[in-house]
Amino acid sequence: MEYGDGMTDREGIFAGKDPFAIARRWLAEAEGAEPNDPNAIALATVDPDGLPNVRMVLLKEIEDDAFVFYTNYDSAKGIELDSAGKAGFVMHWKSLRRQIRVRGEITREDGPQADAYYASRSLKSRLGAWASKQSRPLSSRATLVAEVAKVTAKHGTNPARPPFWGGYRLRPSHIEFWADGAFRLHDRFAWVRENSDEIWQVQRLNP
Repeated sequence: MEYGDGMTDREGIFAGKDPFAIARRWLAEAEGAEPNDPNAIALATVDPDGLPNVRMVLLKEIEDDAFVFYTNYDSAKGIELDSAGKAGFVMHWKSLRRQIRVRGEITREDGPQADAYYASRSLKSRLGAWASKQSRPLSSRATLVAEVAKVTAKHGTNPARPPFWGGYRLRPSHIEFWADGAFRLHDRFAWVRENSDEIWQVQRLNP
């Protein structure tokens, strides 16, 4: 992959020719500084009427060309992700005073990689994925607890990944790295490309 960057002052925490490597580096720093869930992202989708939905999810992997997270395919987010085929998220760290904004195309991760991640979760979390009809009305917590007991009896101690649960891969066309600056003169660099096989264009933005 090639990169087009005419900037001469992209140094320090912004240095590098690979935005995914920069993102992994920032996340690694946050893992030593944030008190909880340094990999939390605010994921934005839109419904069929164009009304936005935003919620926190956990980013599970930064690949060489994409970002991966997991959810229930039948949830509101899953339905909207499949319908639009596009999404965005922001990852913000108060401890570092930095954030990363990402937008791009969405595809499912519904194969061995999703199976492996599901198997790595705690047993209670795996059974909870079977029990929860995510985003749909629930009469009471007791009903949910009863459903967990039901699926535990059915699936035992080694449940397979539910067919309605898996991953999504966001391949970005836009990544923005932001860091707090004195007097609100923040540093912002946008990495932009139209397609995944194109050269990244990097531009400093006004704060």
